[in-house]
This record gives sequence, C-alpha cells and structure tokens, in this order.
Amino acid sequence: DAPALAKAHVGISLSNATEIAIQSAQIVLLNGHLERLPQALGITRGTVVTIKQNLFWAFFYNSLAIPIAAVGLLNPMIAALSMAFSDVIVVGNSIRLKYR
Repeated sequence: DAPALAKAHVGISLSNATEIAIQSAQIVLLNGHLERLPQALGITRGTVVTIKQNLFWAFFYNSLAIPIAAVGLLNPMIAALSMAFSDVIVVGNSIRLKYR
C-alpha cells in the first residue's frame, strides 16, 4: 500500500493500517471508517476556498493600500491600523473553517 499511497495525488489510509501506510498517506481516517471520507473531502474543499478568499483579500488590500501609502496620501497610523484590520479579516475568515 505504501508505494501506491506515496505515488497518489492524495493518499488516504485508515488508522488501523500498517505504520508505513499511515506515514505514506496525506490523510488518515482516525476512526477507521470510510463513511467519513466525504466529510474529509468537504473539509479540504472548504479549506481551498478559504485560502483563495484570503489570498484575494490580501492581494486586493495590498494592491490598493500600498500605492496610496507610497505617494503619501495615507497617514502611517491609519495604514498600520488598516493593515491590522486586514489581518483580522483573514484570520477571522480562516476561523470560520472550524465551525463549518
């Protein structure tokens, strides 16, 4: 199993498999039941969507705020506060994953 798991795009193993199979897998189903696999795939899809949202927000903020700050139209204190606010948005968006 281990060579196939290592070669696969995403290797999934059960927790009661051999140690080498568990180490070769990217996902280990801890309860040993395959019926949780759709839930695991849903979590990964939600995670990818959240990563893309966070990257979009960071790119949008930086592409807008950095030029404004560079030409001196944005007070440094306000720039720092808005950067902190941007970080809070990204972290808050990521925390939503826990409650899905």
